[in-house]
Amino acid sequence: DSGFRVWETRFGKVGAGICWDQWFPETARIMALQGAEILCYPTAIGSEPPDPDYDSCPHWTRTMQGHAAANIMPVIASNRIGTEQGANCALTFYGSSFIAGPTGELLEQAGHDEEQILTAEFDLDEIQKMRSGWGIFRDRRPDLYQTLISLDGS
Repeated sequence: DSGFRVWETRFGKVGAGICWDQWFPETARIMALQGAEILCYPTAIGSEPPDPDYDSCPHWTRTMQGHAAANIMPVIASNRIGTEQGANCALTFYGSSFIAGPTGELLEQAGHDEEQILTAEFDLDEIQKMRSGWGIFRDRRPDLYQTLISLDGS
């Protein structure tokens, strides 16, 4: 467990949250505070074993869009496709990889069952100006967030 990390790349500073980490807003915020300019979430998500007919794709998409909007930075969410058959159940991955812009807008999205390459261009300097203008990091109140460091809110 190396915690959350941000890497300097030729495309900008990229933070990556792997699979289950994507569901927690703290993951995105920590990487944003570490200087990420783009958040990436590689994952393998699909049908839910207890209820294979439930489609959690819209929930997943909105959650990632929320990370983009709350941190004013693009989010790249990649998911696999196909079905894996286990001894007692099958898991069908719903693809739908996407790119969300810095206000959470859905810019590109792949289909449910086909491989696809998605691209988008961002002016990271302009996005940084927007983020600074909103003051979302400046106006945080860490002194009020102690509840977040416990598992049960106590």
